[in-house]
Amino acid sequence: MDINIQNCFGRASGNLTSVGYPHDTHHRNRKYHNVLWHPGMMTLYRTWIALLSTAVVLQVSCRQDLQNTLNISGQAQGTTYQITYVASQHSNFRAAFDSIFTAIDQSLSTYVPGSLISRINRNDGSPTVDAHFREVFNKAMEVSANTNGLFDVTVGPLINAYGFGPAKKQKLEPGQVDSLLQFIGYQKVQLDNNKLIKSVPGVKLDFNAIAQGYTVDLIAAFLDSKGIRNYLVELGGEVRAKGKKLDGSPWSVGIEQPNEYPEQGKALHTKVDLLDKALATSGNYKKFYVEDGKKYTHIIDPLTGTPAKNNLLSATVVAADCMTADAYATAFMVMGLERARTFLEVHPELGLKVLLIYDQNGEWKSYSSL
Repeated sequence: MDINIQNCFGRASGNLTSVGYPHDTHHRNRKYHNVLWHPGMMTLYRTWIALLSTAVVLQVSCRQDLQNTLNISGQAQGTTYQITYVASQHSNFRAAFDSIFTAIDQSLSTYVPGSLISRINRNDGSPTVDAHFREVFNKAMEVSANTNGLFDVTVGPLINAYGFGPAKKQKLEPGQVDSLLQFIGYQKVQLDNNKLIKSVPGVKLDFNAIAQGYTVDLIAAFLDSKGIRNYLVELGGEVRAKGKKLDGSPWSVGIEQPNEYPEQGKALHTKVDLLDKALATSGNYKKFYVEDGKKYTHIIDPLTGTPAKNNLLSATVVAADCMTADAYATAFMVMGLERARTFLEVHPELGLKVLLIYDQNGEWKSYSSL
Protein backbone atom coordinates (compact mmCIF):
# COMPACT_ATOMS: atom_id res chain seq x y z
CA MET A 1 0.00 0.00 0.00
CA ASP A 2 1.48 3.34 -0.99
CA ILE A 3 1.37 6.29 1.34
CA ASN A 4 2.93 9.76 1.35
CA ILE A 5 4.13 12.12 4.02
CA GLN A 6 0.91 14.08 3.88
CA ASN A 7 -1.04 10.96 4.90
CA CYS A 8 1.07 10.57 8.04
CA PHE A 9 1.68 14.12 9.16
CA GLY A 10 -1.18 16.13 7.70
CA ARG A 11 0.96 18.23 5.35
CA ALA A 12 2.85 17.75 2.09
CA SER A 13 6.63 17.94 2.21
CA GLY A 14 7.38 16.96 -1.35
CA ASN A 15 7.62 20.45 -2.82
CA LEU A 16 11.35 21.13 -2.59
CA THR A 17 11.13 24.68 -3.97
CA SER A 18 9.37 25.68 -0.79
CA VAL A 19 12.41 24.56 1.18
CA GLY A 20 15.49 25.81 -0.69
CA TYR A 21 15.79 28.83 -2.93
CA PRO A 22 14.74 32.30 -1.58
CA HIS A 23 11.59 33.47 -3.33
CA ASP A 24 12.44 37.09 -4.18
CA THR A 25 12.14 38.67 -7.65
CA HIS A 26 15.87 39.21 -8.02
CA HIS A 27 16.69 35.51 -7.68
CA ARG A 28 13.75 34.26 -9.75
CA ASN A 29 14.87 36.40 -12.73
CA ARG A 30 18.46 35.17 -12.78
CA LYS A 31 19.65 32.89 -15.52
CA TYR A 32 20.35 29.23 -14.79
CA HIS A 33 24.18 29.56 -14.81
CA ASN A 34 23.95 32.27 -12.19
CA VAL A 35 21.67 30.16 -10.00
CA LEU A 36 24.01 27.17 -10.27
CA TRP A 37 26.92 29.11 -8.79
CA HIS A 38 24.95 31.28 -6.38
CA PRO A 39 26.87 31.61 -3.06
CA GLY A 40 25.58 29.09 -0.51
CA MET A 41 23.92 26.93 -3.18
CA MET A 42 25.93 23.86 -2.12
CA THR A 43 24.49 24.20 1.37
CA LEU A 44 21.01 24.39 -0.09
CA TYR A 45 21.63 21.27 -2.21
CA ARG A 46 22.78 19.44 0.88
CA THR A 47 19.66 20.58 2.72
CA TRP A 48 17.44 19.30 -0.13
CA ILE A 49 19.22 15.92 -0.13
CA ALA A 50 18.90 15.62 3.65
CA LEU A 51 15.17 16.43 3.47
CA LEU A 52 14.67 13.93 0.66
CA SER A 53 16.38 11.22 2.74
CA THR A 54 14.27 12.13 5.77
CA ALA A 55 11.11 12.03 3.67
CA VAL A 56 11.96 8.53 2.41
CA VAL A 57 12.65 7.26 5.93
CA LEU A 58 9.45 8.79 7.29
CA GLN A 59 7.46 7.41 4.37
CA VAL A 60 8.79 3.88 4.99
CA SER A 61 8.16 4.25 8.72
CA CYS A 62 4.58 5.36 8.12
CA ARG A 63 4.03 2.44 5.79
CA GLN A 64 5.33 0.02 8.43
CA ASP A 65 3.26 1.56 11.25
CA LEU A 66 0.01 1.68 9.29
CA GLN A 67 -2.55 -0.16 11.40
CA ASN A 68 -4.54 -3.03 9.93
CA THR A 69 -6.84 -5.73 11.25
CA LEU A 70 -5.07 -9.07 10.94
CA ASN A 71 -6.96 -12.35 11.19
CA ILE A 72 -5.20 -15.67 11.69
CA SER A 73 -7.24 -18.88 11.93
CA GLY A 74 -6.69 -22.60 11.89
CA GLN A 75 -7.08 -25.80 13.87
CA ALA A 76 -5.55 -26.69 17.21
CA GLN A 77 -6.35 -28.80 20.27
CA GLY A 78 -9.05 -30.72 18.43
CA THR A 79 -10.99 -27.58 17.53
CA THR A 80 -10.68 -24.32 15.59
CA TYR A 81 -9.15 -21.01 16.53
CA GLN A 82 -9.38 -17.44 15.29
CA ILE A 83 -7.07 -14.66 16.41
CA THR A 84 -7.88 -11.10 15.33
CA TYR A 85 -5.69 -8.16 16.24
CA VAL A 86 -4.85 -4.61 15.19
CA ALA A 87 -1.22 -4.12 14.19
CA SER A 88 1.07 -3.20 11.32
CA GLN A 89 0.74 -5.29 8.19
CA HIS A 90 4.08 -7.01 8.90
CA SER A 91 3.02 -8.37 12.33
CA ASN A 92 2.06 -11.89 11.32
CA PHE A 93 2.55 -14.14 14.36
CA ARG A 94 1.19 -17.43 12.98
CA ALA A 95 4.48 -19.26 13.60
CA ALA A 96 4.53 -18.05 17.20
CA PHE A 97 0.92 -19.15 17.73
CA ASP A 98 1.73 -22.59 16.34
CA SER A 99 4.65 -22.86 18.76
CA ILE A 100 2.38 -22.03 21.68
CA PHE A 101 -0.17 -24.67 20.66
CA THR A 102 2.58 -27.26 20.33
CA ALA A 103 4.07 -26.41 23.72
CA ILE A 104 0.67 -26.73 25.41
CA ASP A 105 -0.02 -30.07 23.73
CA GLN A 106 3.35 -31.43 24.84
CA SER A 107 2.55 -30.46 28.41
CA LEU A 108 -1.21 -30.82 28.95
CA SER A 109 -2.78 -32.97 26.24
CA THR A 110 -3.89 -36.50 27.13
CA TYR A 111 -4.15 -37.13 23.38
CA VAL A 112 -0.37 -36.88 22.99
CA PRO A 113 1.16 -40.14 24.32
CA GLY A 114 4.50 -38.53 25.13
CA SER A 115 3.11 -35.42 26.78
CA LEU A 116 3.92 -34.54 30.37
CA ILE A 117 0.40 -35.26 31.61
CA SER A 118 0.28 -38.60 29.77
CA ARG A 119 3.54 -39.69 31.41
CA ILE A 120 2.23 -38.65 34.82
CA ASN A 121 -1.01 -40.56 34.24
CA ARG A 122 0.96 -43.69 33.32
CA ASN A 123 3.22 -43.26 36.36
CA ASP A 124 6.08 -43.18 33.85
CA GLY A 125 8.97 -42.20 36.06
CA SER A 126 8.76 -38.99 38.06
CA PRO A 127 8.88 -36.16 35.50
CA THR A 128 9.42 -32.58 36.57
CA VAL A 129 6.41 -30.46 35.68
CA ASP A 130 6.86 -27.38 33.51
CA ALA A 131 5.45 -23.87 33.96
CA HIS A 132 2.34 -24.64 31.89
CA PHE A 133 1.45 -27.68 33.98
CA ARG A 134 2.11 -25.80 37.22
CA GLU A 135 -0.07 -22.82 36.28
CA VAL A 136 -3.03 -24.96 35.22
CA PHE A 137 -2.72 -27.38 38.14
CA ASN A 138 -2.64 -24.57 40.72
CA LYS A 139 -5.70 -22.88 39.22
CA ALA A 140 -7.52 -26.23 39.11
CA MET A 141 -6.79 -26.82 42.80
CA GLU A 142 -8.06 -23.32 43.63
CA VAL A 143 -11.35 -23.84 41.77
CA SER A 144 -11.73 -27.35 43.20
CA ALA A 145 -11.41 -26.01 46.74
CA ASN A 146 -13.86 -23.16 46.06
CA THR A 147 -16.46 -25.54 44.60
CA ASN A 148 -15.98 -28.33 47.17
CA GLY A 149 -14.79 -30.73 44.51
CA LEU A 150 -17.52 -30.13 41.92
CA PHE A 151 -14.69 -29.09 39.62
CA ASP A 152 -11.99 -31.74 39.71
CA VAL A 153 -9.23 -32.56 37.23
CA THR A 154 -8.76 -36.05 38.69
CA VAL A 155 -11.85 -37.21 36.73
CA GLY A 156 -9.53 -38.74 34.12
CA PRO A 157 -10.54 -42.38 34.86
CA LEU A 158 -14.24 -41.49 34.56
CA ILE A 159 -13.73 -39.48 31.37
CA ASN A 160 -12.03 -42.50 29.81
CA ALA A 161 -14.63 -44.95 31.11
CA TYR A 162 -17.46 -42.99 29.53
CA GLY A 163 -15.61 -42.74 26.23
CA PHE A 164 -14.85 -39.00 26.26
CA GLY A 165 -11.08 -39.36 26.54
CA PRO A 166 -8.30 -40.60 24.24
CA ALA A 167 -8.98 -44.27 25.01
CA LYS A 168 -11.41 -46.23 22.85
CA LYS A 169 -14.83 -46.42 24.47
CA GLN A 170 -15.77 -49.68 26.12
CA LYS A 171 -19.22 -50.63 27.35
CA LEU A 172 -19.53 -49.84 31.05
CA GLU A 173 -19.69 -52.89 33.26
CA PRO A 174 -21.97 -53.00 36.34
CA GLY A 175 -20.17 -51.49 39.31
CA GLN A 176 -17.35 -50.10 37.16
CA VAL A 177 -18.09 -46.47 37.99
CA ASP A 178 -18.22 -47.15 41.73
CA SER A 179 -14.85 -48.90 41.55
CA LEU A 180 -13.31 -45.85 39.84
CA LEU A 181 -14.41 -43.39 42.53
CA GLN A 182 -11.46 -44.44 44.69
CA PHE A 183 -9.22 -42.64 42.19
CA ILE A 184 -11.25 -39.42 42.12
CA GLY A 185 -10.61 -36.44 44.39
CA TYR A 186 -8.44 -33.36 44.07
CA GLN A 187 -7.08 -33.93 47.59
CA LYS A 188 -5.32 -37.05 46.27
CA VAL A 189 -2.72 -35.02 44.33
CA GLN A 190 -0.30 -32.24 45.14
CA LEU A 191 2.79 -30.59 43.74
CA ASP A 192 5.99 -30.91 45.74
CA ASN A 193 9.18 -29.37 44.36
CA ASN A 194 7.70 -29.49 40.82
CA LYS A 195 6.84 -33.18 41.15
CA LEU A 196 3.26 -34.45 41.15
CA ILE A 197 2.62 -36.60 44.20
CA LYS A 198 -0.30 -39.04 44.13
CA SER A 199 -1.72 -40.57 47.28
CA VAL A 200 -3.29 -43.25 45.06
CA PRO A 201 -1.28 -44.48 42.04
CA GLY A 202 -4.41 -44.97 39.90
CA VAL A 203 -5.21 -41.24 39.85
CA LYS A 204 -5.30 -39.78 36.31
CA LEU A 205 -5.57 -36.10 35.48
CA ASP A 206 -7.62 -34.50 32.71
CA PHE A 207 -7.15 -30.77 32.02
CA ASN A 208 -9.61 -30.53 29.12
CA ALA A 209 -12.02 -28.37 31.14
CA ILE A 210 -9.39 -25.71 31.74
CA ALA A 211 -6.49 -26.07 29.26
CA GLN A 212 -8.12 -24.25 26.34
CA GLY A 213 -8.84 -21.25 28.55
CA TYR A 214 -5.21 -21.25 29.64
CA THR A 215 -4.06 -21.42 26.01
CA VAL A 216 -6.17 -18.36 25.18
CA ASP A 217 -4.57 -16.48 28.08
CA LEU A 218 -1.11 -17.49 26.90
CA ILE A 219 -1.73 -16.17 23.38
CA ALA A 220 -3.13 -12.96 24.86
CA ALA A 221 0.02 -12.58 26.97
CA PHE A 222 2.16 -13.07 23.86
CA LEU A 223 0.26 -10.32 22.02
CA ASP A 224 0.68 -8.05 25.05
CA SER A 225 4.44 -8.70 24.94
CA LYS A 226 4.50 -7.53 21.31
CA GLY A 227 2.79 -4.26 22.16
CA ILE A 228 -0.56 -5.28 20.63
CA ARG A 229 -3.26 -3.37 22.49
CA ASN A 230 -6.37 -4.42 20.57
CA TYR A 231 -7.20 -8.08 19.97
CA LEU A 232 -9.74 -10.89 20.17
CA VAL A 233 -8.47 -14.44 20.76
CA GLU A 234 -10.88 -17.37 20.30
CA LEU A 235 -10.15 -21.07 20.70
CA GLY A 236 -12.99 -23.58 20.64
CA GLY A 237 -15.46 -20.96 21.84
CA GLU A 238 -13.24 -19.70 24.67
CA VAL A 239 -12.51 -16.00 24.17
CA ARG A 240 -10.40 -13.17 25.49
CA ALA A 241 -10.60 -9.58 24.29
CA LYS A 242 -8.58 -6.43 24.83
CA GLY A 243 -9.14 -2.90 23.58
CA LYS A 244 -11.41 -2.33 20.60
CA LYS A 245 -11.69 -2.95 16.88
CA LEU A 246 -9.86 -0.73 14.40
CA ASP A 247 -13.01 1.37 13.89
CA GLY A 248 -13.33 1.95 17.65
CA SER A 249 -16.30 -0.36 18.19
CA PRO A 250 -16.16 -3.05 20.92
CA TRP A 251 -15.35 -6.69 20.31
CA SER A 252 -18.66 -8.57 20.18
CA VAL A 253 -19.05 -12.28 20.92
CA GLY A 254 -22.09 -14.37 20.04
CA ILE A 255 -23.43 -16.96 22.49
CA GLU A 256 -25.14 -19.92 20.87
CA GLN A 257 -28.61 -21.12 21.65
CA PRO A 258 -28.24 -24.70 22.97
CA ASN A 259 -29.17 -27.21 20.28
CA GLU A 260 -28.55 -30.95 20.20
CA TYR A 261 -29.23 -31.13 16.47
CA PRO A 262 -26.34 -29.56 14.49
CA GLU A 263 -28.14 -30.17 11.19
CA GLN A 264 -30.56 -27.43 12.21
CA GLY A 265 -27.73 -24.91 12.16
CA LYS A 266 -26.45 -22.56 14.84
CA ALA A 267 -28.71 -19.88 16.29
CA LEU A 268 -27.47 -17.07 18.51
CA HIS A 269 -29.07 -16.58 21.90
CA THR A 270 -27.44 -13.19 22.42
CA LYS A 271 -24.30 -11.13 21.85
CA VAL A 272 -21.91 -9.84 24.48
CA ASP A 273 -19.50 -6.92 24.14
CA LEU A 274 -16.15 -7.72 25.76
CA LEU A 275 -13.75 -5.06 27.02
CA ASP A 276 -10.55 -6.40 28.59
CA LYS A 277 -12.35 -9.56 29.73
CA ALA A 278 -12.51 -13.27 28.94
CA LEU A 279 -15.51 -15.49 28.22
CA ALA A 280 -16.02 -19.26 28.23
CA THR A 281 -19.10 -21.39 27.64
CA SER A 282 -19.74 -24.98 28.69
CA GLY A 283 -22.77 -27.01 27.62
CA ASN A 284 -24.17 -30.53 27.57
CA TYR A 285 -25.69 -30.32 24.09
CA LYS A 286 -22.63 -31.01 21.90
CA LYS A 287 -20.61 -33.87 23.37
CA PHE A 288 -22.98 -36.70 24.26
CA TYR A 289 -24.20 -40.08 23.12
CA VAL A 290 -27.22 -42.27 23.77
CA GLU A 291 -26.72 -45.89 24.81
CA ASP A 292 -29.51 -48.30 25.73
CA GLY A 293 -31.90 -45.38 25.70
CA LYS A 294 -29.83 -43.37 28.19
CA LYS A 295 -28.06 -40.09 27.44
CA TYR A 296 -24.43 -39.68 28.53
CA THR A 297 -22.85 -36.21 28.46
CA HIS A 298 -19.17 -35.35 28.80
CA ILE A 299 -19.71 -33.24 31.92
CA ILE A 300 -19.11 -35.63 34.81
CA ASP A 301 -20.05 -35.01 38.44
CA PRO A 302 -16.84 -35.98 40.30
CA LEU A 303 -18.75 -36.73 43.50
CA THR A 304 -21.20 -39.25 42.02
CA GLY A 305 -19.12 -40.45 39.09
CA THR A 306 -22.04 -40.03 36.72
CA PRO A 307 -22.83 -37.44 34.04
CA ALA A 308 -24.27 -34.27 35.59
CA LYS A 309 -28.07 -34.29 35.62
CA ASN A 310 -29.90 -31.00 36.01
CA ASN A 311 -31.89 -28.53 33.93
CA LEU A 312 -28.91 -26.34 33.00
CA LEU A 313 -28.20 -26.46 29.26
CA SER A 314 -25.24 -24.10 29.03
CA ALA A 315 -23.18 -21.86 31.30
CA THR A 316 -21.31 -18.82 30.03
CA VAL A 317 -18.87 -17.13 32.39
CA VAL A 318 -17.13 -13.77 31.99
CA ALA A 319 -14.00 -13.29 34.09
CA ALA A 320 -10.72 -11.40 34.10
CA ASP A 321 -8.91 -14.36 32.52
CA CYS A 322 -10.06 -17.22 30.31
CA MET A 323 -8.65 -20.06 32.42
CA THR A 324 -10.84 -18.98 35.34
CA ALA A 325 -13.90 -18.54 33.10
CA ASP A 326 -13.33 -21.97 31.54
CA ALA A 327 -13.08 -23.81 34.86
CA TYR A 328 -16.13 -22.17 36.47
CA ALA A 329 -18.26 -22.69 33.36
CA THR A 330 -17.73 -26.44 33.79
CA ALA A 331 -18.30 -26.25 37.55
CA PHE A 332 -21.62 -24.47 37.08
CA MET A 333 -22.77 -27.13 34.63
CA VAL A 334 -22.20 -29.70 37.36
CA MET A 335 -23.92 -27.55 40.00
CA GLY A 336 -27.04 -26.76 38.04
CA LEU A 337 -28.98 -23.50 38.04
CA GLU A 338 -29.85 -23.00 41.70
CA ARG A 339 -26.54 -24.09 43.19
CA ALA A 340 -24.69 -21.96 40.64
CA ARG A 341 -26.71 -18.88 41.57
CA THR A 342 -26.13 -19.53 45.26
CA PHE A 343 -22.40 -19.96 44.64
CA LEU A 344 -22.24 -16.59 42.87
CA GLU A 345 -24.03 -14.89 45.76
CA VAL A 346 -21.60 -16.41 48.28
CA HIS A 347 -18.50 -15.57 46.22
CA PRO A 348 -18.82 -11.98 44.93
CA GLU A 349 -15.05 -11.59 45.40
CA LEU A 350 -14.48 -13.74 42.31
CA GLY A 351 -16.02 -11.06 40.10
CA LEU A 352 -17.73 -13.58 37.83
CA LYS A 353 -20.58 -12.65 35.49
CA VAL A 354 -22.76 -15.35 33.96
CA LEU A 355 -25.41 -16.27 31.44
CA LEU A 356 -27.12 -19.52 32.43
CA ILE A 357 -29.53 -21.05 29.92
CA TYR A 358 -31.84 -23.68 31.37
CA ASP A 359 -34.87 -25.81 30.61
CA GLN A 360 -38.03 -25.12 32.56
CA ASN A 361 -40.78 -27.59 31.69
CA GLY A 362 -39.65 -27.80 28.08
CA GLU A 363 -39.21 -24.02 27.68
CA TRP A 364 -35.76 -22.46 27.41
CA LYS A 365 -35.13 -19.63 29.83
CA SER A 366 -32.05 -17.76 30.98
CA TYR A 367 -30.55 -16.11 34.03
CA SER A 368 -28.02 -13.35 33.35
CA SER A 369 -25.79 -11.07 35.40
CA LEU A 370 -23.87 -9.81 32.34
